[in-house]
Amino acid sequence: MENDKTALITGASSGIGMELARLFAQDGYRLVLTARSEDKLNALADELAEAHGAHSLILPKDLAQPNAPAELHNALKENAVQVDALINNAGIGCYGFFHETNLERIAGMLQLNIISLTALTRLLLPEMAARGGGRIMNIASTAAFQPGPLMAAYFASKAYVLSFSQAVANEAADSGVSITCLCPGPAATGFIESAQIGSPRIFKMNILDSSRVAREGYRAMTRGKRVAVVGRINKILALAVRLSPRNLTTRALRFLLTDPKRPPAKETS
Repeated sequence: MENDKTALITGASSGIGMELARLFAQDGYRLVLTARSEDKLNALADELAEAHGAHSLILPKDLAQPNAPAELHNALKENAVQVDALINNAGIGCYGFFHETNLERIAGMLQLNIISLTALTRLLLPEMAARGGGRIMNIASTAAFQPGPLMAAYFASKAYVLSFSQAVANEAADSGVSITCLCPGPAATGFIESAQIGSPRIFKMNILDSSRVAREGYRAMTRGKRVAVVGRINKILALAVRLSPRNLTTRALRFLLTDPKRPPAKETS
C-alpha cells in the first residue's frame, strides 16, 4: 500500500523509533529517518524497502547538538520534503545522584529530550497547520507523572514533554494538526544501557516490548488521542501518583530506582 504522505522519525535506528518506522512503512508512508548512526539507518531503510517497498531519506543527525534541528529542517527543504507526521522519539537518560552527574551529559540530555523536540515541533507545526492537517507524536514516559530521585533531570524532562504536548495540542485543536504524547513505562530498548542505569528494581517489574509500545502509540496517534499511557499497570500507576502525597511518591520512586546490588546511599528528607 502506498500513499503520498511522509513521516519524519527521530531516534529511528533502534527501539521504539525503529518499530514505528516499520509501522509507517507498512501503511505506505515515505520516511525520513534520523539518528546518529548512519549505518543502522541504512540497514533499516534496506529492510523497509524490501518488506514494504518504502522509500526512505536518511539524514544522520545528533539532535543533542544545538544546531541539529535547524540543520535537519534545512535538509528537508533542500530535498523538497513535506512532513505529514513528526515523531519526536529521540531521547536519552542520566542515572545517579544529580550533584554527582556530569554536567555536560545532563545538558546534552536536556538538549535532546526538550530543546530539539520543541524546536522540531515549532519548525514543522506551522507548515502542517498551513496545509490544514498533520500529526505530531512526542515520546515522553510514565516518568512524566512524578519526580524521580536518581534520575531527577530525566524525569523532569519528560514532565516537560507531557505538559508541552498537552498545551500545544490545545492550541492546535482547530488547525487540523493532532498532537499525541506517548507515555510508555520501562521498555525493552537501548535506553537502559545508554543511561548507564544498572539493574534498579523498577526495570525488573513490568518491561514492555518496544513493538507493543510502538503499536499502541501509532494507534493513539492515528485516532488523534492527546495522551496515551501504554500498559494497564502503568495507567493505574499514572493515576495513582496524582492522588498520592508527593513525598510518598518520591520516596517510592527512590526505592524502585535503586539498584540493590549497589551500596545504598543515605536518603535525605
